[in-house]
Amino acid sequence: MPKIAKGRRVGQAAVNALRTLLEEHDHIVQEISGQNDFGEDLYVTFTDKGDVTSDVIKIQVKGGNRWRRANGYAVPVGEHGDTWANGNIPVYCVVYDADNRRLCWANATQQLRRAGSLNPPRVIGVSPNAVLDDTTMESFVAQARRYVGRYRGRQAVLTHLGEMSGVDFDVADHVLHFTNGYDEDLIFWKRPGESIATLLLSAHEWEPYLVSLESLMRSEIPQLEDETGGSSKDRQGDFDLSTAEDLELSQSETMWVISCFISTRQADEGAEDLIDPGECEGCSSCSDNVEHANIAVDDADSYVIASILERIEAEPDLLDRSILAMREDDELDPEIVAELGPLEADPRIVRQVTKLSRARLEDTAPEAFRLALLYLIRRIYVFGPSLPLEEQVRIEWRIPKPGDAASQ
Repeated sequence: MPKIAKGRRVGQAAVNALRTLLEEHDHIVQEISGQNDFGEDLYVTFTDKGDVTSDVIKIQVKGGNRWRRANGYAVPVGEHGDTWANGNIPVYCVVYDADNRRLCWANATQQLRRAGSLNPPRVIGVSPNAVLDDTTMESFVAQARRYVGRYRGRQAVLTHLGEMSGVDFDVADHVLHFTNGYDEDLIFWKRPGESIATLLLSAHEWEPYLVSLESLMRSEIPQLEDETGGSSKDRQGDFDLSTAEDLELSQSETMWVISCFISTRQADEGAEDLIDPGECEGCSSCSDNVEHANIAVDDADSYVIASILERIEAEPDLLDRSILAMREDDELDPEIVAELGPLEADPRIVRQVTKLSRARLEDTAPEAFRLALLYLIRRIYVFGPSLPLEEQVRIEWRIPKPGDAASQ
């Protein structure tokens, strides 16, 4: 007699588990027939307090232990790369771990678009931190609906420009776009209230360049001291900023960038009246001039790396304890969860993290540094540059240093 394959049983159990969970929270689930399954198993329409929304995602569901990788899970992309990355509806991957009956998710469309078409990933990484259950459903839905909302109105423009240049723009940022006569793209990006902007140029492979209004108009002629004894550099700005000559901007391109500065000035001046510095959450020593940065977007500078290596050498089990603490963190930022997926699914990266040491420093990939940072550090507080380095950068560890009450 014909038998039903075990893999089909496990796969259907995964679909059933996810469907049941979503429907228990009043979301609308439409299962795709196996005959029409081309990389998606479910359509999900989200609801909000009983009202049907227009926010829809597609989900590819995988069940069983065969999808485990390194510190997480991996869903093969196969021939679905183009449709998952470029479709009108974002695609999520959900893995059902049969051993612990746990569902974990990843935004496949986001991972593919971040990687770009030149180096597409072969798998979608799914982090064990991205658990989907009754307690996390609200945050999952909020994240998914925010992502779907990126393709509406002005946010759709920012999303398109961000995916083109590899930058995540905030909705409050000044972001302007220009295409020259050679079909080359220029993006002007300035945060509210700042006098320095970032130029992103397709002709320069989207390398970011810092510019100011003064630096754009600076001449290549060496600057001499003026009658007051000050140099023209003092009047025209920091020479570390790029000039129009440095960037090989044409006259029309230069005038466009200058107009961007002028057009955003009024908005910047109005925003100053709305700023309320306040006190940051979780940092008792903050003052009004404190700058903060989440670890998910901070560069791994030499001071932070040195601090990590110092602790790893002193506490050999620090990494294991930090990973356990992260797994138990119910308030992990969704952006960090999204970043964990592809990193934890790569055995090479995980191996480098577990063997991180001074001796192996030069052979450690940037992605491994990033994963180590995410594992070990909860936040980094960046204070004013007038302070000594050890006071400028303060680290909040997932596992507090011995003798510290909460953080460094």
